[in-house]
Amino acid sequence: MFEKENKYIRWFEETTIDDIPLVGGKNASLGEMYRELTKKGVKIPNGFSVTADAYWHTLEAGGILDKLKRTMEGLDTSNIADLARRGKAARDLILGAGIPDDLWEEIKAAYDRLCEQYGEDTDVAVRSSATAEDLPTASFAGQQETYLNIRGYPALRDACIRCFASLFTDRAISYRVTNNFDHFKVALSIGIMKMVRSDLASSGVIFTLDTETGFRDVVFITGAYGLGENIVQGQVNPDEFYVFKPTFRKGYRPIIQKKVGSKEIKMIYGQGGSKILTRNVEVPEADRLRFCINDDEVLKLAEYAIAIEDYYSEKFGEPRPMDIEWAKDGITGELFVVQARPETVQSQRSKDVLETYVLEKRSKVLVRGRSVGDKIASGKAHVIPDISDLPSFKPGEILVADTTTPDWEPVMKTAAAIVTNKGGRTCHAAIVSRELGIPAVVGAGNATEVLETGREITVSCAEGEYGLVYDGILPFHKDTLSLKDIKRPKTKIMMNLGNPEEAFGLSMIPNDGIGLARLEFIITSYIKIHPMALVHPEKIKDPKVLQEIEQLTQGYRKEDYFVEQLAQGVGTIAAAFYPKPVVVRMSDFKTNEYASLIGGSYFEMEESNPMIGFRGASRYFDERYREGYALECRAMKKVRDEMGLTNLILMIPFCRTVEEARKVIAEMEKNGLKRGENGLQVYVMCEIPNNVLLIDEFSEFFDGFSIGSNDLTQLTLGVDRDSELLAGEFDERDPGVMKIMSMAVQGAKRNGKHSGICGQAPSDFPEIAEFLVREGIDSISLNPDSVMKITLKVLETEKELGP
Repeated sequence: MFEKENKYIRWFEETTIDDIPLVGGKNASLGEMYRELTKKGVKIPNGFSVTADAYWHTLEAGGILDKLKRTMEGLDTSNIADLARRGKAARDLILGAGIPDDLWEEIKAAYDRLCEQYGEDTDVAVRSSATAEDLPTASFAGQQETYLNIRGYPALRDACIRCFASLFTDRAISYRVTNNFDHFKVALSIGIMKMVRSDLASSGVIFTLDTETGFRDVVFITGAYGLGENIVQGQVNPDEFYVFKPTFRKGYRPIIQKKVGSKEIKMIYGQGGSKILTRNVEVPEADRLRFCINDDEVLKLAEYAIAIEDYYSEKFGEPRPMDIEWAKDGITGELFVVQARPETVQSQRSKDVLETYVLEKRSKVLVRGRSVGDKIASGKAHVIPDISDLPSFKPGEILVADTTTPDWEPVMKTAAAIVTNKGGRTCHAAIVSRELGIPAVVGAGNATEVLETGREITVSCAEGEYGLVYDGILPFHKDTLSLKDIKRPKTKIMMNLGNPEEAFGLSMIPNDGIGLARLEFIITSYIKIHPMALVHPEKIKDPKVLQEIEQLTQGYRKEDYFVEQLAQGVGTIAAAFYPKPVVVRMSDFKTNEYASLIGGSYFEMEESNPMIGFRGASRYFDERYREGYALECRAMKKVRDEMGLTNLILMIPFCRTVEEARKVIAEMEKNGLKRGENGLQVYVMCEIPNNVLLIDEFSEFFDGFSIGSNDLTQLTLGVDRDSELLAGEFDERDPGVMKIMSMAVQGAKRNGKHSGICGQAPSDFPEIAEFLVREGIDSISLNPDSVMKITLKVLETEKELGP
């Protein structure tokens, strides 16, 4: 232990979370983790705090406390110019007072001890830690200053007084006023800790939940090269990773999502001169195209994050999602946690109310980027090229900028929405807009060029992972649903889903799992390449097509690209609804749809009627697609065996004959997917009359039947469902169709198999849902927007039927 005679210094190992009044939230958390979690394997750099008492001592020794109070009297934070004038005056008073000599002697002695541990003139981070900071309900993140790569006495003394002065940055003053904190009941402590040499490696931010939906079962990690300031300030679009907590705890490696960020610049140590402490340099293109950390490091960071969340949740007796900063040392290769605080936005949201924003009309998309939040806003764009232009911004406008910093916050809180060229989902603009509850689109690339000041626009973050900025003021509405006291029917109410980006948010709707997850959306939106073009690129003769494939698969073996992308898409959906069943239908493109994929025309024939042509099960064991199907199977095996998502049920589409069923099951076994092994269930789409007529025979090969009402109607009535001429004849409520659906349910029951429906019919027609409940169907899978309406209908029907 270090000696206790210090009046103004507290080492991390002497500090606990109860010391917030003395050392602020950031330092108290670092101390708590250093004491309790380093012994559990979480690495924290050593350091010490200059206490809040030292801050008050500095003000008193300089005789400036009363002057500071007068400076803040009558402040109106909506007057940006007045706020800036008063903030500068307050900071100048503190800078003029300087660090008192007795305090400096203690800081210097503590720094000397740190140098004994790490080496002479060791590099340290000098970080602000306010006594009202990092509370569960108010983050104060980025309100005060941090100084990196500080070495030697002069630089350290200068950084310390600048930290004290930063309690009166314009944004910190404004934030305290907004959150009703008294300026003179908040003090500032300084954290001085060994720098992690992430300038030679990478760093980033971790949340122990999904930042946009509040989904609690993931660790969300962002990372980029160099020191972490660029990520927080939104100067780079970082890499992103999601790790699924429940199966990670069971020993699996569930990295369910990975996205490469552009990472154009990195912050490194400056060269020469006491003031040039850090600088930004360009990242070589080869490094931009690869991830800044490997899978083992992603999982190690997830381990740290879960340990921190578990520790604080247990300590406080309630779930405590965390916001964590990490850094990798480029010299030792070690990963460190350099900060952890409670997450303050999603963890505070009510779980009893579901709000959904719905855009009623669409127009031309002007720019797109990563969506922050799930709301919609409209108004006039106002491009702010520089901080000096902030006073011209009017409340209710949409703030458009290259990026934002904490100095912009007084204006940001008056904006209807925010759009930035740069930044990822953990950048400053994203964090603040979440806290303010306004939509933001970050990393939009060229927003400041396209969205001129005064142009009317609509910002939509209600359409998944990508936020869209539309031309004009578009109509939208908000649906609010109370989730309190909603009973669950005996009939399982499941959802149809294709887009993995929507999975976390949709999982909040009361449900019993996914009855139909389609691979087609993942293949067309994320993979884009025909699987056979990845197995046999030598058959492609067009150099442009080959170049396109090379660009998309950069960093992967070609076949692995398909497997990884497909596994991540399916894994995200399976994780979102875990441990409820998630039924994934293997690919069901028609030949013309396969041909439209990159390279597809080299592997597909032209068919006069692809709707009833070479599709579904018939492809899987045919030499023309067998190797492509093997990639699909590899991806599904990865989801189940490596990610541990054994709630995944596989479903075979358009299986015409019992012989086809036999061949498909055999083909799956060849590719490591054996029915019954590790609990694997295989369903079949019940969409061909033969599936119903021979349901007893099909039952030998499948564990369940899911009615595909679109194709079953088409083939029962002999109506092409794509034909506009026959649209009036296509009706799932036709007595013949209703009868064959009844036969399917009864046949499945007779054979002890699961019966469900995943077609469009029950979403469009509540009477079909009612009919199937009366027939005794096990599950009904619906479009998400129909789930609550049909749930109520099913409850009503079940009540009529009685126990």
